[in-house]
Amino acid sequence: MAIIVDIDVLLAQRKMSVAEFADAVGISPANVAVLKNGRAKAVRFTTLDAICRVLECQPGDILRYRTETDVN
Repeated sequence: MAIIVDIDVLLAQRKMSVAEFADAVGISPANVAVLKNGRAKAVRFTTLDAICRVLECQPGDILRYRTETDVN
C-alpha cells in the first residue's frame, strides 16, 4: 500500500505500549495492529484526532505516502 502508518515509531519514541495506546485512543489493540501492519483500509477522522491528541503529534507524523519507486 502506498500509505505508510508510522504509529510504531511514535510509540517507541514515547515508550508507550500498544495496550496503553489503544486504551488512551479508545480503540482495540487488534485495531492498533491493523494500523501498524498497514492492513487498514480507512481511518476515521475522530480516530486520527484521538491518535494525534494521545501522541501529541500532527497527522503527517503518523501518515506518509510512498510511491512504488520509493525504496524507504
